[in-house]
Amino acid sequence: MDLKTFLTRVFTWWNGQTFGTQWWTARHGELVGQDDQGNMYYREKGGRISPALGFERRWVIYNGLAEPSRIPPEWHGWIHHTVDVPPTAEVVTPREWWKPHKPNLTGTPNAWRPPGSTLAQNRRPAATGDYKAWTPGR
Repeated sequence: MDLKTFLTRVFTWWNGQTFGTQWWTARHGELVGQDDQGNMYYREKGGRISPALGFERRWVIYNGLAEPSRIPPEWHGWIHHTVDVPPTAEVVTPREWWKPHKPNLTGTPNAWRPPGSTLAQNRRPAATGDYKAWTPGR
């Protein structure tokens, strides 16, 4: 492991799992499955109920950048305790409204800029004339 990778794993959580997460997962985690993007899903060994939470602890180790919108629909229900059975234990039929993942572009140059935004190519639409400025005392 090179120095950059080592420092990234020690000090940042958004670039994948840290050493602390890796240690916790090895000690307390049980691999449940993996999705198409390489994200790996875990739960407490044996499905034990966490006394601190009152329910089973579940977590995901992202493959690359930690972006929660990358959890596909079939795993979303399991990770959020909506369903008890993970997609690896039963056949999940994709719904017609499930869409492929699109990355969150907020904060990037490719983010959507609504018309009228000062960031939308530095142009504002022309005023329509339906607005009258407020004048004090009138």
